[in-house]
Amino acid sequence: MKLFQKMTLLLTVFGCAVMAAAEKSVFSFPQSAQGRRIAAYFAAFNAKDEGSMERFLRENFSADALRRDTLEQRLSRFRGFKKQAQTLNPEKILRADDQKTSLLVRDNQGQWLEFTFAFEKGENGKITAIMGAPVNPEDLAELSGPHLSREEVMTRIRAILDEQSQADLFSGVVLLAYDGQVLLHEARGLASSEYSVPNRIDTRFNLGSINKLFTRVAIGQLAEKNLLSLDDAIKKFLPDYPNQEAAEKVTVRHLLDMSSGIGDFFGKKYADTPKNRIRTLPDYLELFAAEPLLFQPGKSRRYSNGGYIVLGLILEKVSGKNYFDYVRENIFQPAGMDSTSHLDADIPAANVAGGYTRNWAEEDHAAEPRRSNIYTRPVRGSSAGGGYSTTTDLLKFASALKTGKLLGSLNKEWFDGPQAYAGGAPGINAELDIDTVPGWTIVVMGNYDPPAAGNLAQKINILLKRLQ
Repeated sequence: MKLFQKMTLLLTVFGCAVMAAAEKSVFSFPQSAQGRRIAAYFAAFNAKDEGSMERFLRENFSADALRRDTLEQRLSRFRGFKKQAQTLNPEKILRADDQKTSLLVRDNQGQWLEFTFAFEKGENGKITAIMGAPVNPEDLAELSGPHLSREEVMTRIRAILDEQSQADLFSGVVLLAYDGQVLLHEARGLASSEYSVPNRIDTRFNLGSINKLFTRVAIGQLAEKNLLSLDDAIKKFLPDYPNQEAAEKVTVRHLLDMSSGIGDFFGKKYADTPKNRIRTLPDYLELFAAEPLLFQPGKSRRYSNGGYIVLGLILEKVSGKNYFDYVRENIFQPAGMDSTSHLDADIPAANVAGGYTRNWAEEDHAAEPRRSNIYTRPVRGSSAGGGYSTTTDLLKFASALKTGKLLGSLNKEWFDGPQAYAGGAPGINAELDIDTVPGWTIVVMGNYDPPAAGNLAQKINILLKRLQ
């Protein structure tokens, strides 16, 4: 259930044509302070020594940005991305204004990405964020197209929804809101293939790892009440944690930012465990907790569902409450999320979408009928993922983050600026984008395999970026 999952991009004939056209022209950065900072980023990324990137970060990022994510955290992310992309080559400026510039970029693997640089106000404002997102080659023409009216954008989005649904590529619900006002809210496909029950705009879907957001907010609440410190080690709360090295070295902060070295609970043990035995947070521990650390805490980053299980157990110890009760009382209820909860798979519940997958036995079965994902899911979700919600409730959650309703000072540190979250597993895919296009919230929830919802959210983002 990866929160942020890089999609595999295949170069189509059109993509190759765009690439060839781009190679015929010489790219030029904007002749401005912003342009010079952007040029410095690509020079630092493509340099052979890591020191170039460290110097770039120190000299070009705002103080607030470096407080949100430390220099070491940013360098850790850079190492992982550098290993994957190798080099980045800017090809075209897509949009530019006083505080934001977006470019079309190609990496050394031939994959296309959209890079957006956000800046402080002022002529010489420093960088506040750099966001990179993969672009499907089939979407390149759309991304580079002329401006559209809001009516034209909504018409195109509905047409894409129809196309994706009729081709059996998407089943779920899409919600678009501008400044909190819902402008599009539509359902497609079936919540139950067995009984031919259609999805509705209030159907509940499995969130996958978007649930980690609730855990992060909950830990932030406890930190702001001085009930824990982000620099506390696991051992302070869980002295009997199976791996004593992890208990002594891994901090709450490491767990939050995926730099703990604790691995995943998915794997052979999980596959061999009857899912009705996985109902409480301690039930997950035997799947991963005794394993050696993958790396020394703070020295690298790797996606860790196990780390978020540990965060949930720490939350229970500190708050004295069951994890599921805590998030209901301190996040769902204050935000008005009346349809969000953790459901038990063996207890019937109304208006819940089943999950349908073509991924089983560790293989993709693209040519076969979809199967229910019931045997791939634990009987109940956890602090790492697997809760259920609706598009309306996720909009309410986005509003609570934007207005600081759930957190104090940490809200700005953790959730300021554009945010994009995704969850996915067999028969589960959801995406929540907040201000990835300024003012807009995009919620896509579905009951097919990734990247069904993610691809649709990307197409919507591209169209919204073309608004006049």
